[in-house]
Amino acid sequence: MPATLGVLGGMGPAATAEFLRLLALRVPARTDQEHPRLLLLSEPSIPDRTEALLAGDDGPLRPLHDGLRTLVGWGADLLAVPCNTAHAYLDRFSAQLPVPLVHIVDATLRMARRVSPDGAWLTATTGTVASGLYQDRAAELGYPLLVPDEALQHRVHHAASLVKANRTGDGGDVFAEALASLWRRDGRPVVTACTELPIAYTAAGLPPESSVSSLDALATACAEELYRAATPLRIAV
Repeated sequence: MPATLGVLGGMGPAATAEFLRLLALRVPARTDQEHPRLLLLSEPSIPDRTEALLAGDDGPLRPLHDGLRTLVGWGADLLAVPCNTAHAYLDRFSAQLPVPLVHIVDATLRMARRVSPDGAWLTATTGTVASGLYQDRAAELGYPLLVPDEALQHRVHHAASLVKANRTGDGGDVFAEALASLWRRDGRPVVTACTELPIAYTAAGLPPESSVSSLDALATACAEELYRAATPLRIAV
């Protein structure tokens, strides 16, 4: 049997739901019984990660830590957080967790290197961009990431905010306009490195081959880890 996956979601709820849908598609299951056991803690009360990062505030740190520890206590052998910006906080304590965390940035860059070896645009929340999460890891890999200018970054972040506000169609329109500007400068694919942005991208009807979804990358990486071995992934505290 595969390991038990603990998902700390709610950042935001629509992205969490889409992650679970993609995970169900990516696992090699033919029956209900062959799907992995999932433990979901959807905690939308966690403070806004971008606002906190830009303010130098550690508000999200404790609820993220406590949420993951709760999932471990419930029996999770593997952890996932379908929120990119949250990983700026997770990186500060994930090595001390008693079970592995599937890192969304690593998973997304692995997929990006396969899909577009010559590099890609980074589209993410302003908090994720400011944290350097993707830029630092991409630099270590020697992978070129293009970053939007400040005006376009504002539009990208706004598109994600509209999805969070259940205005997905509007978010898709704003995102499509921003991407049109980016692609006029350079036609490389985009990495949708905020988990609301793959939803906006799909809503806009943009070509699937021109994007690398962080949600799909995380779902794919979780499926690979869950079915890698039949033995549990729990390690000693």
